[in-house]
Order: sequence, then C-alpha cells, then structure tokens
Amino acid sequence: MWGYGLNLCYVLLLVLLSPYLLYAAIRKKKYRHGWAEKFLGHCPQRLTKNRCIWLHAVSVGEVQLLAPIIEQIAQRDSTVECVISTTTLTGRTLAEKKYPQHIVFYCPLDFTWAVRNAIRRIRPDLLVLSELELWPNLIFSTHRLKIPTTVINGRLGEKSFRGYRWLQPLIRNMLGCLYLIAVQNKEYAERFFQLGATTDQVKVTGSIKFDGAESDRNNLTTANFSKLADLRADDVIFLAGSTQHPEESLAIDTFRTLQGEHPELKLILVPRHPERFEEVGRLLDAEQLPWQRRTLLSDTEQPTPEARILLIDTVGELSAWWGRADIGFVGGSLSTRGGQNMIEPAAYSVAVCFGPHTHNFRDIVTALKSADAVTVVENGKDLTAFVRRCLSDRAYRKTMGERASSLVISSRGATQQTVKCLLDAVDHSHSLLPKSTAA
Repeated sequence: MWGYGLNLCYVLLLVLLSPYLLYAAIRKKKYRHGWAEKFLGHCPQRLTKNRCIWLHAVSVGEVQLLAPIIEQIAQRDSTVECVISTTTLTGRTLAEKKYPQHIVFYCPLDFTWAVRNAIRRIRPDLLVLSELELWPNLIFSTHRLKIPTTVINGRLGEKSFRGYRWLQPLIRNMLGCLYLIAVQNKEYAERFFQLGATTDQVKVTGSIKFDGAESDRNNLTTANFSKLADLRADDVIFLAGSTQHPEESLAIDTFRTLQGEHPELKLILVPRHPERFEEVGRLLDAEQLPWQRRTLLSDTEQPTPEARILLIDTVGELSAWWGRADIGFVGGSLSTRGGQNMIEPAAYSVAVCFGPHTHNFRDIVTALKSADAVTVVENGKDLTAFVRRCLSDRAYRKTMGERASSLVISSRGATQQTVKCLLDAVDHSHSLLPKSTAA
C-alpha cells in the first residue's frame, strides 16, 4: 500500500532538489552517470541460473567492506553468484576495479518500477544491504516476491534512530519484511528492537570492518606504493586520511611546524572526496611547500626529491597507504561529519589520533580508548603536539600502534558468522522468510 505514495513523495523531492542537482551536475560533475540503471532499473541482465546474492554497498567504504564477505562466500559455496550494486560513482568505480569478475551496477532509485525491473533482471535469491540502507519499495518488492532481505554489519546511530522514530509506522512495516538484521553491537540491537524488530530477526555479529582490515605492512600493494613514491626506510610518514575541510590545513600546519626539527618527516594527504582533490592541490600551492601528486607518479618517473608532501588524488588506495604510515590522523573528526574508519590504520599498528566528532564509530572509538590505543585531538595545536610526541618518543609511538593492532586482531570473527547466516538464508529462503502484511 506504500508504493505509489512513496513514488509521489520521491518525485516531489526530486523536483524540490532539482536546482541543487543541476548545479552539482554542472559544477561538481556529480549525478551524471547511470540514469537508466537508477531511474529504470535497467541494470545488466544476469544470464546464469546459479543461486545469486545481491550485495548493496553505498560507496567506497561499504564496497571495501564486502571483500571478506565475497571471499568467504566463494570459499564456502562456489556455486553462489554475487552481484554488487552501489549508489555513488566512486563506489561503482572501485567495485568494478576490485571485483572485476562480478556484475556491478547502480542500485535503482526507490521507485516501484525501477526496483522491480532490477529484480527481474538480476533474479536474486537474497538481497544484502550493508550497514543501513533501508529503502521501502526495494524491501517491500523483494518481500512480495519471497526474496529474503538482510542487513549486515548493521549500525544505527542516535541521530538516525531519532529520525526513524518519526516514521515509526513505515519503519515498523519495513523491518517486518527483513529476514535478518546482523548488527555490530548490543546498543544497535536495542535500537532496532525499539523500532519494531523482533528477537528472531536481530543478531549481534560484531563489526566486519575488523575482519576486512589488512594488518601485514609488507603486503604487495603497500610495498609497490612505497617504491612508487620513493619512501625510504628512515622516512617517518604522517598520514592524514579521509580528510575534510579544514583538516588538510591543520595537517599541513603540523608538518610545517615540525619539519625543521624532524627532517625525516613526510606528509601524505588523502582527502575523503575526489571533488576536493583540486581544492587541496591549490591549498598546497598557496602554502608554497614542495609537493607531489599521486597520479603523476609512475614506474618511469621518480618523485621530486625535495617534495616531502604527497597528495593521494586517487580513489580506493587509502588502505594500502595506511600500511606505510607511522603516525595517522583519521579525518571527518574535526568537522561535524562524525568520523571515518579508524580500524584500517589501527590494524597496521599506526599510532592513531582523531578529533572529538566520531559518533558514527562510537563503539569502535570506545574500544580503542579502553585499550589506550588512540589519542583524541581537539584542534590543530593538539594535532601538532601528538605528532611531535610520536616523532620524539619512538617507544610511545610503537606501543600505541601495537595496542591498536592487538585490539583489531582480538575483535575479528564477524565475517564468519555473517556469511553463515547469508548462506542459510539462500538455502532456506522461502521457508524462513518472516510473514508480514506490510507490502
């Protein structure tokens, strides 16, 4: 009963947002791709008759998250085919690069005709939504067709929880259509219960992000990047990753302050959003510090020797660059973004710091703090003080990194539990799908 009303709401919302969308398409080159897939559900036609799991990942972070899931599904049952949908261009680009053997497409917008057409073309036996991507028409449509839908690595922050409570009737009906909600911790589970999920649906599996994090600093990709950038054994790398304005400026100020007393220091900047690469490049030019672009590095062209700053103006490489870092700042945390993934540098034994605004990763931050494996910096002055201490006190830097890595290793295991649940859902899809009158 919800479908046509939701279609109307979506159309009205698109009309209201059309000036911004047009501006973003022209000025920022966003929202230009995949119109047929998004509005019509005209995704690639799946031709095989294998059982199929449709995995939806919004953007880059969720695409990275799928790696251990896809790997273990293949190990446990090679007859199950995985297809991957994303929402953003950067997510799709990375998915095509990372999973070339799988069908990759844009997830349809939540119009009834688009989701139904995509379902017809993909013919999934199971739909998997990463973290929390609850689209009513998509969920109602799969439920109507007796295709179980699951949420994996689920998290429900306080802000999202408050917002969903305003839509309680819709959310309760939508949750009633889900086969499984695999969440990261008990706090998230309780919030789902308050929204209407049942104990049969919700399972605490832990965070898959711990399983997917590489911990071998000698891995081939990191080694190749180190060679490409001519990073030497005596270089101490300060990496500011997933940064937003004004975090790049603060990292540059820290580097400028410390480079005189610590000539071994190098700075690697990895902005969160590709559309800001040029902005950060202009910032570096204005600072009049020698720097190098990642995209200009090649096997035949050596980095500029005097350049002690490297700007990573590519997508999907941050994880491997973390493997070469000694000191790390995780961005989105001195702004109101809510933080970014701090598990990757922790797994590599990087001495990690971030700002106070990390509500999107509250449980992980709590664990790192409890292990005394992280430092919270309030401003640029604190950031400089942290990096200075790590440079001056190698034992402090090493101990903090080892604590962080130990925490990551001890927290693994969510992928194994999650994959078992997914394969069980595929095997018993029709008999185990919970009944609901929501659709």
